[in-house]
Amino acid sequence: MTVRKTKIGLVFSLLLAMVFTGAILTAPASGQQPARVNVLIGFNRQPGPADEALVRRAGGSIKYTYRLVPGIAATMPENAIDALRRNPNVTTIEPDGFFHKIDAELDNTWGVKRIGGGTVHGDGNKGLNVKVAIIDSGIDYTQPDLSANYAGGYNFVNNNSDPMDDNGHGTHVAGTVAARDNETGVVGVAPEAKLYGLKVLNASGSGSFSDVIKALEWAVDNDIKITNNSYGSSGDPGTLVKAAFDNSYNSGVLHIAAAGNSGNCAGKNDSVGYPAKYALVVAVAATNQSDARACFSSTGSAVELSAPGVSINSTRMGGGYVVYSGTSMASPHVAGVAALLMNTVASPINSEIRNLLASTAQDLGAAGRDSLYGYGLVDAVVAVAAVSSSPATRVPAVNVVLTTDKTSYLSGTDTHATLTAVITDEYGEAISGLTAATFATEIDGNPGIVDFAATATAGTYTGTLALAGVDSGAHSVAVTVTDTRSVSGTGSAGFSMQDTSSANSVSVASITYATTGGRNNDKHLNITVSVRDNDGNAVSGALVSIELSRGGTPIASASGTTSSSGAVTFAYNNAPSGVYTTRVTDVTAAGLQWDGNTPANEFNKP
Repeated sequence: MTVRKTKIGLVFSLLLAMVFTGAILTAPASGQQPARVNVLIGFNRQPGPADEALVRRAGGSIKYTYRLVPGIAATMPENAIDALRRNPNVTTIEPDGFFHKIDAELDNTWGVKRIGGGTVHGDGNKGLNVKVAIIDSGIDYTQPDLSANYAGGYNFVNNNSDPMDDNGHGTHVAGTVAARDNETGVVGVAPEAKLYGLKVLNASGSGSFSDVIKALEWAVDNDIKITNNSYGSSGDPGTLVKAAFDNSYNSGVLHIAAAGNSGNCAGKNDSVGYPAKYALVVAVAATNQSDARACFSSTGSAVELSAPGVSINSTRMGGGYVVYSGTSMASPHVAGVAALLMNTVASPINSEIRNLLASTAQDLGAAGRDSLYGYGLVDAVVAVAAVSSSPATRVPAVNVVLTTDKTSYLSGTDTHATLTAVITDEYGEAISGLTAATFATEIDGNPGIVDFAATATAGTYTGTLALAGVDSGAHSVAVTVTDTRSVSGTGSAGFSMQDTSSANSVSVASITYATTGGRNNDKHLNITVSVRDNDGNAVSGALVSIELSRGGTPIASASGTTSSSGAVTFAYNNAPSGVYTTRVTDVTAAGLQWDGNTPANEFNKP
């Protein structure tokens, strides 16, 4: 509950409250500003101007409106969050917390040699022009070993195009990925890759969840192939951060991340941090020169690969070189090998590169994948050789198109849609010799809507979906194709169910008053506003703003969201005697335009 006091004259201190399903929202003491918090707001659709206006009316200051995920990053009055959460278009409100660099310890260059980087370079592969984004504290692009490979970036901390490092962490990481082979200093794993600095960590090594989401969006927009993420959070950052990693991975970006430095020598804890813990992110553990896991290296089932991470010499901010240890140092070794593979594979896709990294790793520890080393130590020589000697399995790719008829589902007619699935391989090329695939379609993740069989030979397949019983609003349909080798491909499409009503405007149907409380049930004043569309139907989820006057003088204002009955009730507590009137200042409802009218109303409170 939030509280606000409005001073009237010299005598009364009154409370204005909005009542929703039994909860009362009041406003802060006069002269005191409510606490403001940074949040990530998720919506059931891609947010647009109406959603931005909703956030601003609630007192929010918008930092980002995302395209990669259906969300907005904003700073909000803490007392406005509960009301905003009740809006039917808002799916979640989560704290915009912080990631932190995974500490690097001061402790020459042995890591690149150990994973076979030099051997691959000798064969002419140095990761030429593969785009690698260092999502970190920035890059010192004046460093002689980095300047030739630096290709640009963005500073999300200061909102400008200069991602100069002011911490040193990102510069060290960048050197391991792509320090230039210039006969001096150190050499990176992919010394001809293009480096992009996406600065999300400040001078102290901390950065917001919201900036990381925006950096991932930048990576997709700029066709980045690989990101290195040597930062982390021990707590789950929430659904929008996960969706940003998932959506960018599904757009073709390969994410490599440090597993974390929260391990112990016994290796018994489950301590992999986020984002490394996400399923679509490669979590990297750290090893020493004896190929043993460093005691500090986090462990758990999410660990996917290992790489050198102890006493790693690399580029230093301001010039020269410095030796650090940590999984932050291990992760860029894997990112560099991924760049070498991207430079080797024709039309590479991230899932193929990821599979190659895992299948060619040198097994360490227990046989197979384990919680200490994952699949084992990344091996550049074997991975690159595997591309030419044994091409990766071609995976079916599914492009889904959904065409809906008139979706007048309320009357039960025309409730079908045509689903078209186009099958190719992951490069968009025809597949030959594959048979007996199964198409299993789902709506909103619920199976059993319709199933039909076809062959997995490249081609176009069409089926009919029954949409009876599907509610209005945004939905998704998914299709999975599994060929005879049990190799699966997936595709999806979104669609929206809409009432075929002709309604296009909303109006205030009535404003009524009632009193409650006190000995005579007349202590508090309730104002109920009802809204209807131009077909006469109640409009739920509409944001209604009012101004309350007493004796012709405005005394308070408030906003609230209508219930399923199309009404919202505002409570003015301890109301003194007088003549009250209400003016509606705004009504916002999806797909409807408010007519701007307030019906005549008045209440004389004895």
